[in-house]
Amino acid sequence: MESRHCFWLVFIFAFVTQAAAQNITLTGTIKDKISGEALPFASIGIKGKSLGTVANLQGQFDFHIPASYANEIVVISMLGYANFEAPIWSFEKRNELLIEMNRSSILLEEITIKDSLTGGDVVRIALQKLNGNLPQEPYITDAFYRDIKKVGGRYISLLEGAVKIYDEDSKEPRNKNKLRERVKLIELRQSLGYESKFTTYFDQDNLLEDLLLNNNIRYRQIEAREKLFSVLVRQPDSYYNEHEIYVVDYTGNYHLTLYIDKTDFAIIRLDYTSGKENEILDKKKGLVSRFMGIEKTIEYKKYAGKMFVNNLRMRTLISWHDEKTNDLKFETELYQQLLINEIEIPTNERISSTESMKKYGLQYQNYTYNKKFWEDYNVIKRTPLDQQIISDLEKSGPLEKQFEEF
Repeated sequence: MESRHCFWLVFIFAFVTQAAAQNITLTGTIKDKISGEALPFASIGIKGKSLGTVANLQGQFDFHIPASYANEIVVISMLGYANFEAPIWSFEKRNELLIEMNRSSILLEEITIKDSLTGGDVVRIALQKLNGNLPQEPYITDAFYRDIKKVGGRYISLLEGAVKIYDEDSKEPRNKNKLRERVKLIELRQSLGYESKFTTYFDQDNLLEDLLLNNNIRYRQIEAREKLFSVLVRQPDSYYNEHEIYVVDYTGNYHLTLYIDKTDFAIIRLDYTSGKENEILDKKKGLVSRFMGIEKTIEYKKYAGKMFVNNLRMRTLISWHDEKTNDLKFETELYQQLLINEIEIPTNERISSTESMKKYGLQYQNYTYNKKFWEDYNVIKRTPLDQQIISDLEKSGPLEKQFEEF
């Protein structure tokens, strides 16, 4: 359909079969053809299966798939676009595949809100339906975690972990600040920057557990209050995974946007940006810290009739000042990502308290770098934009060598 409202996707696939590993690897890029801009964090998965990954900030990805899935269907989902679907085997004889896709036809017309639901009504119903939309039986996920630390404009460390996460259910916890999930560390790799003197200016506890606790949906941290419902504004509808989506937001001391499925009122995405705070958080070595802001995105996907976290991203900014003069000395930035690769529900597997990861920071876990494991593991692909990260980190030597030496 030709239209000035029409957007196109360019999807470039390179197909590689790794016989020894019994894996198929799809390598691709997703971008907007007209603007040339990347479509970041699009979801890539297998139809009817829980296996999946997400594109990076530039729309690039590597997707490792068992060879037994060769006849399955790849599904790519992006907010505002109709799904792209194609059988995996169809890429085998093509080094490059160009797929042109329209935005959902619902977005090609002027959108008006036809029903009487307010933004507050939509969110109120979504919160009431959380127990029905979230899993209520034991499940376990395979997940990839990454954190990157930055001080004074320079990246000082990179950590990546493969983990299993077990949850008894997703019912509302009594204590919303106590982690219910159990995490088992499978593999770990990290740069030498974790020995930097600046790491003391970051929390030394388990940052992955902190990230899990920041799942406002799982931990019911959106309070069902009339004060909140009254300020939520309904925006034009969107489209995701072949469903129409409510879009509701609030802008004030913070910014919150919720994307909610019209069919069952399941929350499929939350975007949150906080404001700046002036109170002192911590004191170290004659310096005091202040909270500068947080950016967070939580995305869910449906599997086996329930909603599961697909990926979680969070950026935290802290400023450090001279305790006496209040002069700014430097700023720290922590960027965290969690990607759920696969879901098993129901599951008979458990993670016991003895298997669960130690409470202290991931950087203190003792794991030997397993290069072969990482070659076939689904991660959020690093982008060319990450070259500054790599360049900063490799001031201590080649990153691959750092993984081996740590």
